[in-house]
Amino acid sequence: MAEPLPPFGVTAEATKSDYDVTNDTSETNSTSTPRRRFGERNGATWDAAGLETHYKPIETYEGFHRFDPKFDWEPEEERKLVRKIDKRICTFVCLCFFALQLDRGNITQALSDNMLKDLGMNTNDYNWGQTIFYLSFLFAELPSQLISKKIGPDNWIPVQMQAFLSGRKSFFACRALLGIFEGGFIPDNILYLSYWYTGWELPARLSWFWVSYQSTQIVSAFFAYGILHLRGHNGLEGWRWLFALEGMLTGCIGVVAWFYLPPSPTQTASKIRGKDGWFNEREEKIMVNRILRDDPSKGDMHNRQALSFKMIWQCLCDYHMWPIYLIGLSWTIPMTPQQAYLTLQLKAIGFNTFQTNLLTIPAYVLFILQLLFWTWTSEKVNNRFLVGLASQIWVLPLIIALELIPSHTSAWGKWSLSTLVVGYPYVHAILVTITSRNAGSVRTRTVASAIYNMCVQASNIISTNIYRDDDKPMYRRGNKVLIGICVYNFALFVGTKVYYVSVNRKREKIWGAMSKEEKETYLRTTTDKGNKRLDFRFAH
Repeated sequence: MAEPLPPFGVTAEATKSDYDVTNDTSETNSTSTPRRRFGERNGATWDAAGLETHYKPIETYEGFHRFDPKFDWEPEEERKLVRKIDKRICTFVCLCFFALQLDRGNITQALSDNMLKDLGMNTNDYNWGQTIFYLSFLFAELPSQLISKKIGPDNWIPVQMQAFLSGRKSFFACRALLGIFEGGFIPDNILYLSYWYTGWELPARLSWFWVSYQSTQIVSAFFAYGILHLRGHNGLEGWRWLFALEGMLTGCIGVVAWFYLPPSPTQTASKIRGKDGWFNEREEKIMVNRILRDDPSKGDMHNRQALSFKMIWQCLCDYHMWPIYLIGLSWTIPMTPQQAYLTLQLKAIGFNTFQTNLLTIPAYVLFILQLLFWTWTSEKVNNRFLVGLASQIWVLPLIIALELIPSHTSAWGKWSLSTLVVGYPYVHAILVTITSRNAGSVRTRTVASAIYNMCVQASNIISTNIYRDDDKPMYRRGNKVLIGICVYNFALFVGTKVYYVSVNRKREKIWGAMSKEEKETYLRTTTDKGNKRLDFRFAH
């Protein structure tokens, strides 16, 4: 027998084990009577005590014609359908991110080919260029997400991949254009994937989303090893060839994406995808009803509905999301300088251009393994913020070692430490997923995903300017700053966990004291939205 779905508001703790209402002892699952249980995962039962109308999506919702509270399906049907979605949607979205990162991330390989020297720049100039990039990225993030909500991620994502192919005459202008046109790409894709996947399915897909991002570093290293040998061909430096050829590949994939990506599960028919689309009527009904039974708030808006200024302001004022934003502002800072300076560090300690590019690969392989392991672990143990703390536990002793090692330490010793720092536990997929879950509504999810990523870009701006030219080659002053921020992050992760647990307990005390009739009246009449509802529980 398949497991039943949780009541509304328990989507925040949407792991498979949480859905077992026969052993309902968790904080999250002790919430509701009546249960908003559409039934088991095969959808047999509607047990909402007469509240079917309350959970019904709006009529303009793109999947409204497939909504059916009495619709039933078999678990094996759903498993096959999810695999089909993985193949057609998730795989291609990952390919898009991979292609985009080729243009964004090839700066590290270009540095190994003496790009700064060719341009008459030093590391401070490089820092300024990266700061410009992240600032442009940051300010484009929320507008990009709002545009995506209006015209659809399926239309906006390909635009972001193609727009930066115009020529650039300077390093600063190049970084500004990249930031402007790429801003919002990540939250746009997260919003798009949320149309297809349930809350407990999304973390695994997002982990592969970032695997594709980091795989770019590995593939780029091999590309760079070959392409940088073109230095001097037609009078061009190797790094110019690298930018040009990888940019062409990104643009081609962007063109394909424009025609390939469908707007939603019920809108896959087109001249390119076939007049009958990718899914039959039964498959569309399974997709729509399983998504709404997992999170009915996804039926509150259609996928081409823009957010009003009032909605945006309400989302910005949602203080329950602020602890996650604070984490986004600082959690990657201790690792980012080593990541940004990896190829420069390897060149400085004696490795040549081609050795440097190949020596970056172990760090990114370790990064990918840690990403997959810790994302899986967070869902397995049903704990996010304490698992996220692993990133700081891992990196703190390594930065202390970088601060204390003597300057005459062997090149291989320095390489080992840098590799371990860059290969840290990347918990970004966990934090992005928890941002989406704790939003509690489409409108908040749209804005919150963008704000979280804006905070991450702001952290990149901070971290980019910690290692300074007058502090090289050991960056003692910078490492002291990183140690202090890492200690602060310890308190931040633990404090955020405590905050959400406290809010959940307070709501449970109020909710548990209400009678069944009072709960029914509340659910029918409340004006509370999303994560402000008494029966909503935050993921932590």
